[in-house]
Amino acid sequence: MTEKHDILTLDDVKLLVDTFYTRVRADELLGPVFDERIQDRWPIHLDIMYRFWQTVLLGELTYQGAPGQKHITLPVGAEHFERWLLIFFTTIDELFEGEKAAEAKWRAEKMADMFASKIEYYKKNQHRAIL
Repeated sequence: MTEKHDILTLDDVKLLVDTFYTRVRADELLGPVFDERIQDRWPIHLDIMYRFWQTVLLGELTYQGAPGQKHITLPVGAEHFERWLLIFFTTIDELFEGEKAAEAKWRAEKMADMFASKIEYYKKNQHRAIL
C-alpha cells in the first residue's frame, strides 16, 4: 500500500471525494437518499464537491454556492449524519494523514452539525428555512 500523505493537491481532493461518494452510494442508509436527490447528475455533483473541498482545504477559490437551501428538504435525521461522518472519517483515515486531513474531518463535523440543525428547524417550523 502507498504511504499516506496529507491532502495537498486537487488530485488528493478528487481521490477523497470519489472514494467517499462511491461508499455513500453503496451504503444502504445513505445511498437511496443521495440517489433520489442527485439522480443522473452525479458528474455535476462530484465536480461541485471537488470545487467545494478544493476551496475549503486548499484555499483555491473555485467554489461559489449556498449549500444550505439544497440540503434542508432532505428526508434525513441524526442517523444519516452519523453514518455520513463515519464514512467520511473512515475514508480520510484510510487515505490521508496530516493537518489538512484533520481539518477536513473537523470541517465535516461542523457542516454535519449545521445541516442537521437547519433541517430540524425547517421540519419544526412549518418548512420555513433559517439560512
